[in-house]
Formats: sequence, structure tokens, C-alpha cells
Amino acid sequence: MQQKLLILDCGSQYTQLIARRVRELNVYCEIHPFNNPPKMDGQYKAVIISGSPASVREEDAPKLDLTEIKGQMPLLGVCYGAQYLVQSFGGTVAASDIREYGRAHLKFVESSSPLMQKVPQNSQVWMSHADTIAELPESYEVIASTADVEAAAFKIAGETTYGIQFHPEVYHSTDGLQLLENFIVGICGFEQNWTPNSFVDETVAKLKAQLGDDRVVLGLSGGVDSTVTAVLLSKAIGDKLHCIFVNNGVLRKNEFDSVLEQYKEMGLNIKGVDSSKRFLDALNGISDPEQKRKTIGRVFIEVFDDEAALVENAVWLAQGTIYPDVIESVSVKGPSATIKSHHNVGGLPDYMKLKIVEPINTLFKDEVRRVGKAMGIDAELLGRHPFPGPGLAIRILGEITHEKVRILQEVDHVFIDALKEHNLYNKVWQAGAMLLPVQSVGVMGDERTYESVVALRAVESTDGMTADWVHLPYEFLAEVSNKIINRVKGVNRVVYDISSKPPATIEWE
Repeated sequence: MQQKLLILDCGSQYTQLIARRVRELNVYCEIHPFNNPPKMDGQYKAVIISGSPASVREEDAPKLDLTEIKGQMPLLGVCYGAQYLVQSFGGTVAASDIREYGRAHLKFVESSSPLMQKVPQNSQVWMSHADTIAELPESYEVIASTADVEAAAFKIAGETTYGIQFHPEVYHSTDGLQLLENFIVGICGFEQNWTPNSFVDETVAKLKAQLGDDRVVLGLSGGVDSTVTAVLLSKAIGDKLHCIFVNNGVLRKNEFDSVLEQYKEMGLNIKGVDSSKRFLDALNGISDPEQKRKTIGRVFIEVFDDEAALVENAVWLAQGTIYPDVIESVSVKGPSATIKSHHNVGGLPDYMKLKIVEPINTLFKDEVRRVGKAMGIDAELLGRHPFPGPGLAIRILGEITHEKVRILQEVDHVFIDALKEHNLYNKVWQAGAMLLPVQSVGVMGDERTYESVVALRAVESTDGMTADWVHLPYEFLAEVSNKIINRVKGVNRVVYDISSKPPATIEWE
């Protein structure tokens, strides 16, 4: 049975980052909200309490039931978690005269403490708190201090309970990963055996037991998540997996044929369904972005239902849901107020009567790629940029027409091909082109033109939550602009988007 570490989320913006750091140490962990913790039942070996935007002094601040945890197993409180361990057990947390945000340095380190092993004096740490620990309870011992915060880290005597007022999970805490390793491996005794290969072996065995001889349908998108999901299922149940790849009319140029070809070479049982006319007819006259998403989602479900019905005795629907989606749906604040309506099969109607199987719903995006690599999936396919579910429909601002789709497919093709030719594709997290609902005056030859404007977008990111625009070389942009204007009929002006997220989003719609 897999050893598990539990992270209790009190609403910190860094909670997912704690989980990613733990997993970098090849240890499996799960995030659960503080107000809906799982039953301990001996399944968790240790607990980390995350930070929080709240103050422990507020009446409605997160309150945790630690009866089965504190003193029973190793426990680490991070920032709010540390202050909660003080405030709730006889100490004092007060509003600080000096608010600590950003970089600080540990002026004192108790090097004999198991938590602080190999963490040097003057180690840089990242602070983010307005409150501070004013007085520790009797049995608490200081094991690290900064110039402004005496109890930067503490231990409770007679327990493997620790608290730190800084964030070891962020990159700015230079020895943060070492501290986490000290806690997880040294203090908790976790074996570092949660690797991509072990995940594949365990998941395939689990799928075989869960699915037996049942038939499974999967809507493939050509993206990394659905591809890794398909290969895992194929390893478990072979051709009892029925993959369906739908052309919604707003894919990239030649994508339908090239992706189908790639999948067939991988030995997947796949059927391509060209429903582009059905989608484009349904999108006719619609310019509102949310309506586009809903229309594409509705038609996808109709097409998928038609095709799934042709698979005799289909019992399961497989989905490429990943861990951030799961966390979002059970977050501290409850389900997100705006659920994206373009998740391909996220909102299947009751009449489909299929059970759901989600083989990668414990993985982060970077882990999905590593699992794919462990299974020998082609690096080019694993390195594909994310592509929105509604495809080019939300990159064509305004109404969708066949001609606009043609123009944007050609522009996108020139841009993406050029990124690959110049070895820039893998340095970019996501790239694409937007067709703007404006036209501009131009001159071609001796003639005046009045044609479309396109915007190119390239961003760098790790998970899409935040993103910065990529500083592509001017020479490259000049070459791409020239190719687009010369080769794509209907475009006479190219601009480059230099907005970051936030405040802008990656897509324009």
C-alpha cells in the first residue's frame, strides 16, 4: 500500500506548490481542505498544515481538528499552520509591528534539530505574514530565528510536531526543499519510491481489477492528458478501450489527420469522426465567447453520445482529469464559481449512464508528462503545447465562418512551424494566433488593401495559473510576420501580444 502524506489546505496560494515539492522527493501526498479532512484510518503517515490568507486571531479563521494528528504522527505547520499550533495550545499570536513579506535570512539555526539538518545559518527564506508569534507555549522550543522574528521555526518537546513561519515550498527559500526532505524523509521516514514507473505499474494493476472485461470509451483530444490516459488504459485492457477523436471544425491545420495517424502508430483502438460541418453550422452567427464554449460543448456531447452508443456494452467513460481540477472542485472555498464550460466531456448528461474512470486524477501536469515518458510516448506528442477545448473558436474574436477558420489555421500553421524550425517551440509553454475583429488599411503592390489583423501570442508558464509573455527575437518575429502577410490571403497586419497573466488571460476569449 502506497505511503501517503496529507496536506490540510487552509486556503494558501502556495498549497499546490507544497504538494509539488513533496512529490519532487518521490513521496505521494494528497491535498484536502481543512474543513473536510479525510478519515485518518492509518492511511496517512504524516500531515502538513498549509498557510492561509486568514489571521488566526479572526473569529472565522480556519479551525482544525487535530485530535488524531498532533502528538500521534509527524506534523508540520507552515506559516498559518505554525501560528495555529501556537494560538490553539496556549501561546500568543499578535499583529506584528514589522510585517514580514519577501526575503529574510535565518540569523540563528539549531543545527542539531532534525528539521534543520544541512540548513545553514543566513539561509534565505520567504516570509508572507502580517501576524507573528509573540509567545510560545511552555513545551515549544525555538529552532530558528530571523532578525525580526524570534520563533521563525519551533519544535514541540516530546512530539514530532514542528512549525515554521516561512514558506519552504517557494523557490526563494533556498534551502526549503532540504527542510522538507528533513521532515518527510528524516523525521517521517517516508521511502522515496513514488516514481513514474511505480505509478504506471500500480495504476495498470488497479485498472485491470476495476474494469475487468468491461468496455471503456474515451474522447481523445490529441493533448497530453488524454493521450497518457489512453495509453494507461490500453496497457490495462487492450482493445476493450474505444477511443473517439472528434473533428470539431476548429482544430489546427491538418490536425485531425496527423493526430489520427500518430495514435494508430501507437496501437490504440481509435475511431476518427469528422463532424466539422455539424459544429460550424451550430456556431453560425454566435459571437459571444461563453456561447461559443457552450455550443461546442453541447454538440460534442451529442456527437460523442452517438458514437459511444455504437460501442456495444460500453460501461465506462474515461476522462483525462488531472489533480488541479480535482483540488479546484473540492477547494476550501467550495467549487469554483465559474466552471469552464469547454472541458470536453466534463458535463455529460445523465442519460449517457456511463461510470467514470479517471486514471491520472492524482497527477499534476508535469507528472503526467513524466508518466508518459516512462511509458515510451513520443517526446513530440508529450511536448505539445496546451490547446483550448473550443480550439480556434475562441481565437477568432467575433462570429465564426469557414473563411475565418481557414485564415487562422494558415496563420497558426506558419507561426507554430517557425517556432519549431528555430528551436523555440520547447522554450514556449503555449503559443497561438488570434484573428481580430478589425481590419486595417495596407498596401500590396500598387493596390490599397483592407484586410484582417492577427495577433501572435507566446507565453511561458508552469501550470497556466500565471504566465509571462515570451521575449521572442525581433528577427524571428519579423520573419514570421513577413511569411504570414505574404502567404495568407486576407491578412495584411501582424501584431505581437506583450501582456502577462494576470491581468490579461492567455487566451483572448
